[in-house]
Amino acid sequence: MAFNIAIDGPAGAGKSTIAKRVAKELSYIYVDTGAMYRAMTLYFLRAGISLDDEAAITAACDNITVVLSNENGEQQVFLNGENVNGFIRTEEVSKMTSSFSVYAPVRQKLTQLQREMARTTDLIMDGRDIGTCVLPEAQVKIYLTASVETRGRRRFLELQEKGEACSLEEICKDIKQRDYQDMTREISPLKQAKDAVLVDSSKMTIEEVVDRIINIVKEKLV
Repeated sequence: MAFNIAIDGPAGAGKSTIAKRVAKELSYIYVDTGAMYRAMTLYFLRAGISLDDEAAITAACDNITVVLSNENGEQQVFLNGENVNGFIRTEEVSKMTSSFSVYAPVRQKLTQLQREMARTTDLIMDGRDIGTCVLPEAQVKIYLTASVETRGRRRFLELQEKGEACSLEEICKDIKQRDYQDMTREISPLKQAKDAVLVDSSKMTIEEVVDRIINIVKEKLV
């Protein structure tokens, strides 16, 4: 039976960074579900589909294929055969992903693929509803969070390093809005699973968070 680790938490909590490190330490496959939703959002934006056009969004889902692959130790995301790793981390896509992901057809399409992966593979998967909806039977569930200020500062520094103009105040405002959207959406809202371990990384280094999660996993494997 495959061993699954689910990491949930709000935007900017460091889920992807931590999950990649843990996966490498344990020699597990890392599945970035956020990247899958970003890829679908990129499709909608390129197609000029309005956020309010539920019919168009639903119809478009039938034309979208998202595939993950691992090349040279790095996860690659393919949207209808195109490697879109270089396009899904823009601020425009980041802002819109939570809004598009509230639609049931979008979530249903990706949830099916994610569950198929988990049935046969030891993996670590991060997102908003992994432990509560996608993989409710995961052997280890983590709810990773951090204060809005901490998450905003991390995102601010990340964008600055890329040379993108940004405002810390606006980033924190966007994070608060995304938190509200994720936590109040009707379908699969972001929340801590009852059996998930809470890890607040506000005052922790990446190494400390990784060690904490690996110790939790090892306790389950004993």
